[in-house]
Amino acid sequence: MTDEPILLVNGISKSFGGVKAVEGVSLSVKKGSITGLIGPNGSGKSTLFNLISGAEKKNPGGSIEFDGKQIDALPPHKRSELGMGRTFQTPRLFPGMTVLENTMVAPRGQKGERPFVAPLRRRWEGQEVELAKKAKEQMTRLEIDKLYGKLTSEISGGQMKLAQLSNALMEDPKMLLLDEPTAGVAPRLAQDIFQSITNERHERGTTFFIIEHRLEVLFKHVDTVFVMHQGRIIMEDKPEAIVKDKRLAEAYLGI
Repeated sequence: MTDEPILLVNGISKSFGGVKAVEGVSLSVKKGSITGLIGPNGSGKSTLFNLISGAEKKNPGGSIEFDGKQIDALPPHKRSELGMGRTFQTPRLFPGMTVLENTMVAPRGQKGERPFVAPLRRRWEGQEVELAKKAKEQMTRLEIDKLYGKLTSEISGGQMKLAQLSNALMEDPKMLLLDEPTAGVAPRLAQDIFQSITNERHERGTTFFIIEHRLEVLFKHVDTVFVMHQGRIIMEDKPEAIVKDKRLAEAYLGI
């Protein structure tokens, strides 16, 4: 981790009708860090991720910078091309494809996807073999390589979370936005998922920005935590300081 920011959010807001889901949020995520974003349901966390990734358009005013470039006007696929990845609370995988095939879908610029090249197997076969090797290596790092031949409809929810993470990492992102990567999975697998995230950070320097409700798991792995409440960032600190701050209980319990 360095002190250099990879993501700078400055005063952005989002309203749906008269409801302010995100209000004047500013934050900075350091390059190579694992950063947490927590808060009660309805506090605006997923909406904030949607604004950062481009899935939602922010209100006029404020700015978003990623890796030194202002990205406010860029659509999601252009942000992805700059190195920003995103996963979702409910994994978005192709049920009629194997785990290996789902992992191989992610990389851009595949020759076999071009209509006039697809019938010419010799033009894309070599690239396909290399992608399969890379996908198997990625799956091995996440310890799901034994599932490579299974359909995603045949694996558990936790394994689907890891398959989605494997897919996202195939694009070699500079930063990944993870929306509740352990939601609905067993406690032991939740620990394994976060250990895989930590390993990826150490091995490849990937930055992770993570929404998570399982604070006991999150706090073991993150460098910094932001607390969001009623559309605003109300706290930023190291996990050991956050857990002792009475504002955390006030946000979650309303006391």
